[in-house]
Amino acid sequence: MRRSWPHPSVLSWPFRGGLGPGGPPHLQQPLLHRVSASNCIHHQTAPRLLGQVARNSGQEKQSCPRGTAHQTLTSRKTTKVPMGWTMRLAVAALFLGVTMVATEDEDENDPCVYEALPDNDAVLCKGLEVFYPELGNIGCMFVPVCNNYRQKITHWPEPIVKFPWAMEGATYILVMVDPDAPSRSSPSAQFWRHWLVTDIKGIDLKKGKIQGQELTAYQPPSPPAQSGFHRYQFFIYLQEEKTISLLPKENKTRGSWKMDRFLNRFHLNEPEASTQFMTQNYQDSPILQAPDQGSSEPKNKTKPR
Repeated sequence: MRRSWPHPSVLSWPFRGGLGPGGPPHLQQPLLHRVSASNCIHHQTAPRLLGQVARNSGQEKQSCPRGTAHQTLTSRKTTKVPMGWTMRLAVAALFLGVTMVATEDEDENDPCVYEALPDNDAVLCKGLEVFYPELGNIGCMFVPVCNNYRQKITHWPEPIVKFPWAMEGATYILVMVDPDAPSRSSPSAQFWRHWLVTDIKGIDLKKGKIQGQELTAYQPPSPPAQSGFHRYQFFIYLQEEKTISLLPKENKTRGSWKMDRFLNRFHLNEPEASTQFMTQNYQDSPILQAPDQGSSEPKNKTKPR
């Protein structure tokens, strides 16, 4: 039969020297070091059970005379057995383990803080929704530090991109770029092409289903270390031309993409919808702030036809 131990806080032993009434009945008596007035051998059970030397071990042991055992038991004195170092270490380890588990539980239950982009970056957020696993709609937000989200987003598959006001009979183009490659302060490879899909039906785009001709496969955000925050921008364009394609030299690399030339080549006007989020390398200090480099208003505007 399984015995239920009381919580350590109600035990008088070993914290205060004796087991007390709260302990298991089969351990209450043997753990008390009984020293009788007659110094009887059969009253010295505790030192042998605990592996300790009896306090009166230097005295000569003698047997109890018959008929005096009950008298000896009633007149005995009880002393407290000190806690051994092994038991002290075990109790300390148990206390430390409980404390660590409680702390970890508190950390895991801490709510995530979703911080909105500043106004000069929020101007790009117009009607488009971008959903990542666990994060939800991350449009116009900083990716939170909690739950390793800034690391997870570098491995997650393509997000759900939804344009609720898409026209069901129209066809659209999705573009995802990083204008801050390799950094916002020095964007020598800006408009890094992360994703490019054409021939998306409006009825699918309304539901968040990106089905069409994928000209550039999705590449997750992967900002370099110590490069600060990067903007990851999504644009939806109305596709008027039947065939959209990349030039051979555009297919050779994702970086330094001349996005404005691409838009002008296929007469793509202002985006129907757009949004962006910001994140930084997950190993960088989370206290780094996004650099103020002016507005995120797109500069890749098409030329008049």
